[in-house]
Amino acid sequence: MSDAKNKNTKNENALTNASANASANAPLLHARDLQKTYRLGQVNVPVLRGADFAIARGEWVAILGSSGSGKSTLLHLLGLLDEPDPLSGGLWFEGKPVTALRGTARNHYRNRLVGFVFQFYHLLPELNVLENSLLPCKVGAGLMGWPSARAAARQRTIELLHGFGLSDRLNHRPRELSGGERQRVAIARALANQPQLLLADEPTGNLDARTGGEILDMIAQLHRKGLSIAMVTHDPAVAARADRIVHLTDGKVTG
Repeated sequence: MSDAKNKNTKNENALTNASANASANAPLLHARDLQKTYRLGQVNVPVLRGADFAIARGEWVAILGSSGSGKSTLLHLLGLLDEPDPLSGGLWFEGKPVTALRGTARNHYRNRLVGFVFQFYHLLPELNVLENSLLPCKVGAGLMGWPSARAAARQRTIELLHGFGLSDRLNHRPRELSGGERQRVAIARALANQPQLLLADEPTGNLDARTGGEILDMIAQLHRKGLSIAMVTHDPAVAARADRIVHLTDGKVTG
């Protein structure tokens, strides 16, 4: 092969590698200039004042802030559980704008691409552990009419619960579980549809220190397997478990 051809080949390879690296380093989720104001009686209360946030694929980011700083509001906007103010900035997932999604597309984002874990477990009391964990697979996913997909989701969820030490609790109701067990079920539910991003809002805030540490260990194990995690907390010790810490102050995110 001539020197010219060798040079061209090297240049093509360099461009391919650069493109691959750029794609790998691109944010999984990127929010810019998010603003959110609540109306309390006759008073407007601004909570987010132009918050920017980004998380890379496979990254664990802790969002640290005092109580009432707007951490939960930010997480709700990232998960499309709430709407930003008109003329606010936007949200992109894998480079695609998602802020304006509506209907089925919005449900797909919230049900398939992201998973949610909250401080309070939000388990349905009339359903057992397995049924609660399978809820995301039955809501807006179209699995009810596909026996093979339904069976695969059930098996995947059972394996999750087994890995979380809940094999002997599948038929128990939430009232029969400890706080730590309920949170494990909530995490299994969040992961049932294999989301790319886990949004966690004070997931250990309702637990004692020992149980909270066990839940953080579980989240860390999921992170090591490649799960992206955005977690809000007011506890610096919890935030220290993450790859990166950002702070929410005066309605803005700072590194």
